[in-house]
Amino acid sequence: MKVIVGIKRVVDPYVKVRVRADGSGVDLANAKMAINPFCEIAVEEAIRMKEAGTASEVIVVSVGPSQAQEQLRTALALGADRGILVESEEPLDSLAIAKLLKVISEKESADLVILGKQSIDSDNNQTGQMLAALCGWPQGTFACKAEVEGDQITVTREIDGGEQTVRLSIPAVVTTDLRLNEPRYASLPNIMKAKKKPIDHLQVADLGVSIVSKLKTLAVNAPAERTAGVMVESVDELVDRLKTEAKVI
Repeated sequence: MKVIVGIKRVVDPYVKVRVRADGSGVDLANAKMAINPFCEIAVEEAIRMKEAGTASEVIVVSVGPSQAQEQLRTALALGADRGILVESEEPLDSLAIAKLLKVISEKESADLVILGKQSIDSDNNQTGQMLAALCGWPQGTFACKAEVEGDQITVTREIDGGEQTVRLSIPAVVTTDLRLNEPRYASLPNIMKAKKKPIDHLQVADLGVSIVSKLKTLAVNAPAERTAGVMVESVDELVDRLKTEAKVI
């Protein structure tokens, strides 16, 4: 079984982001970049499948600037076999990414595509669902457990009311939630080995996909700063403030 994992280059989740002065987006100059945390979980799950003998090859795919090969190398150091970078200096919307992944999945004859359920920058939670629709494949989103059984995969999904278990025919699309696994750290020997693993560089034009976006970002604003807390002298004062100031009781 050939598994494709989509990964996205995002600002490191432990870095405080800065909004550009003109409100056009986030300032990425000199910002530390990393693999989207949900994508790390997707990579880990694919590698575990390979270690269990259910996956024969793990291919990591990223769409973005040439610097995204750094994140691909990280995924290769974690255990992926090879990488594909579709270079695009312009940020693409979820539908464009899904179209590109569809073409790559078809070219690679992929049996399973695993994606993070969302990225921590745009937070759209759309690409996996769009890819499944474009391919006509079943989908298991928000996966907290996944087990391959022959030509099927059983996915336990996190839903508002608890958990839901679905069985999908392969080929399929799975998107990962936080409780699916805990990503490993890359060892130094594997980091050295990853430098020799192949990464194919493609252009969007090579895949014959229209990437004209139907979305336009009007403005990006930093969240309002939280006001400092207030110490109270007694429970009575707390109740009074909740009634008169916060007005929550």
